[in-house]
Amino acid sequence: MIAAVQARWNRWLTRRLPASSRVRLTQRRIFIVPSKVGVMFLLALTLMLLAAINYQNSLAYALTFLLGSVFIVAILHTYRNLSGLVLRAAGANTVFVGEHVRYQVTLESLNHAHQAISLGFADEPPLIVDVPPQASTPAELSLLTTQRGWLKAPRMRVESGFPLGLLKAWSWVDLDQKALVYPQPIAADLPPVMASVGDEDEQGLRVSADGADDFQGLRSYQAGDSRKRLHWKAYSRGMGLLVKDFASLGGSQTCLDIAALSGDQEYRLSVLCYWVLQYTERHQPFSLRLDDKQIAADTGDIHCQACLRALALTGLSQ
Repeated sequence: MIAAVQARWNRWLTRRLPASSRVRLTQRRIFIVPSKVGVMFLLALTLMLLAAINYQNSLAYALTFLLGSVFIVAILHTYRNLSGLVLRAAGANTVFVGEHVRYQVTLESLNHAHQAISLGFADEPPLIVDVPPQASTPAELSLLTTQRGWLKAPRMRVESGFPLGLLKAWSWVDLDQKALVYPQPIAADLPPVMASVGDEDEQGLRVSADGADDFQGLRSYQAGDSRKRLHWKAYSRGMGLLVKDFASLGGSQTCLDIAALSGDQEYRLSVLCYWVLQYTERHQPFSLRLDDKQIAADTGDIHCQACLRALALTGLSQ
């Protein structure tokens, strides 16, 4: 029964407040009801009116009607504080599963100021902002991610009880925002590199590790590094756990193939995600082969982003 009511409510909201990257709050989009304080205020006014009628006291009548008029004026001012406010989607960052995605929202005032505007998602603490007249204010809303792929931002509740808190003006806004969530990296031993050798006396392919030709220096230890490359002398001198770094052969590259891994799909994608980050950090070329897509070998941030995007959307409708 509750699920049916919720589904009907969501359909009604979709018709009344359709998704848009820019929303201006007007009479059609704003709802206003008494707050808990407002309900108690109305109850007190009712008791005062009954007492005034019973005792035929003019001062009691005057006070009751004065407070009643204050409540009526508060309706107009509470509505006006939200009316005309413009909300605009300003993008979202890319994150890994388990991190908070940050949706950027810009609040704009076309005329008057908007005070103490509360906005946030249903299960997250609200953010309170003020918008100066004819100006804009940035806001950032976060949402915890639990699965990879595109994460569409839920409806955002925009609310205000200004100026007296007797009433609550609110709206449910869908800014049609989404963020790309990458798989959660899981550390695993790096695969070997198939390196091509150009020497005339040694044609063919041989397997090398992350690079074993020219010593480049030392770097901090990372999960998945071979223990054979640990620099124990530096560790004994109190320099921390360091690893010897070598440059791989000129023609070497690694193919990260999902078919070469065992386990369920999410685990394999998480391992590939870790490998992509590691090879990008080491500036080593690699290619990526998935069930339905293959990315040619390359290096750099653009190549890394393309691989991470492919991992995030594998097996999902884009």
